[in-house]
Amino acid sequence: MPIAFAVILAYLLLLPLVSIALSRRQGGDPAAPHHDLPAWAICLSIVATETSTLTVVSVPGVAYGQSFVFVGLACGYLLGRVIVAAAFLPLFRDRSIVSAYEILGRRFGSGVQRIVSATFLISRLLAEAVRLFAGLLPITALCAASFLPDIASPAGRLLLLAILMALTLSYTVIGGLRAVIWSDSIQLVLYLTGAFACIATLLHRLPPATLHAAFAHAHLFSSGKPAFTDPFTFAAAVIGGALLTLASHGTDQLMIQRCLAARSLRGAQAAMIGSALLVGVLFASLSAIGVLLAARDHDAPLAAPDRLFPDFILTLPPALSGLLVAGILAATMGSLSSALNAMTGAVMGDFAPILARSRLSPRVLSRIVTGFWACALTGATLAFSGSNRSAVLFAFSITAYSYGAVLGVFLLAMTRPHATSRAARLGFWCAILLLACLSMVRLGGRPIAFSWLVPAGALGGLAAGALTDFRRKRLRP
Repeated sequence: MPIAFAVILAYLLLLPLVSIALSRRQGGDPAAPHHDLPAWAICLSIVATETSTLTVVSVPGVAYGQSFVFVGLACGYLLGRVIVAAAFLPLFRDRSIVSAYEILGRRFGSGVQRIVSATFLISRLLAEAVRLFAGLLPITALCAASFLPDIASPAGRLLLLAILMALTLSYTVIGGLRAVIWSDSIQLVLYLTGAFACIATLLHRLPPATLHAAFAHAHLFSSGKPAFTDPFTFAAAVIGGALLTLASHGTDQLMIQRCLAARSLRGAQAAMIGSALLVGVLFASLSAIGVLLAARDHDAPLAAPDRLFPDFILTLPPALSGLLVAGILAATMGSLSSALNAMTGAVMGDFAPILARSRLSPRVLSRIVTGFWACALTGATLAFSGSNRSAVLFAFSITAYSYGAVLGVFLLAMTRPHATSRAARLGFWCAILLLACLSMVRLGGRPIAFSWLVPAGALGGLAAGALTDFRRKRLRP
């Protein structure tokens, strides 16, 4: 049995067992927060949750030609997470909250709560299906090139998908949120270790003069492209990245669920701010790999940037190669388990009156809901396997709609204490319409950068809701 295969197999077998063992004291509903996890574990989980296989694979390819621009984006993330910790997390200090959208239900009624939650569920299903399918491609390529040549066939990819889903479900269903957070922590440590090992290998292989040249022209921000079309300019990275973080980490169930598991509000705030620093370290390490590979190849043009890191992994010693493939598997399973648990939490919290009709216990019900989303994700992933790139881009644009529109409703609730449910609904749908129009705009032949779509939708939705509330007051007899 090849060494690389043994390393990967050991990881796949041990991760569920260790995660379940670490969460063995959990009782009751597996989707519930439980409020007993340390801040450092939640910090690791937040970073692992927002990091997909595409992040691990794509960042080195971007850094190959654009240096440390992802680190510049992390500067905006830090600013945004400081605001989230100070202004958004105190909204969730109520220990009985299960879903992030219960805040909107208490403020605007259950109708708004369920509309926003349904938007999250649909957008998360599409986004995770795309991430899962795209993540399988480098994994199957690595396996096919090293030790499992049949895995690259359609049947092989389906088998790999089924194995990953079964293993992820095993600790997600049995251990619940605690197991997901502990597994996230393990997975992040694994692929950070792999990234550091790659850097050490490249530093050993390259001569000192090449290393000096590699970092002599390093930069954090890009320039030269039309305004609002490049997500890595200073304004887009810092301002757009900060506002994007308000939506992704201040209003999204995927991240709020982790903060609700903290022992205290102060612990959740520390985890949120610490995650910005840690994601900066992750981006820096992955970017350094791309910069060093550019120096090795003398900046030769890349035909496929996403193939850069996987191809490099195949040149490493078998044990290290297996570790890195396991790291990519870790990113895939981490984002998958986080999505399953967050979607289950949203359903259990936002649609509780409907689910109560089944008369099943919360534990049984949550397991059924998790299984349903696992099947839905599998089906959606297989559906995307026959799609072209435009379908993938469309699915990611749905996430932008969700983030911008939901952030607008939260800002309306925070800034307009007397706004009505009607104002919230109108603001939400106006944001969706605005984002649909902006997604078709081209500046210099390029679409508007993702980091600008979210603030545009949020501010547009807030303005529409506030205007509706202002007119209501003016017309009141």
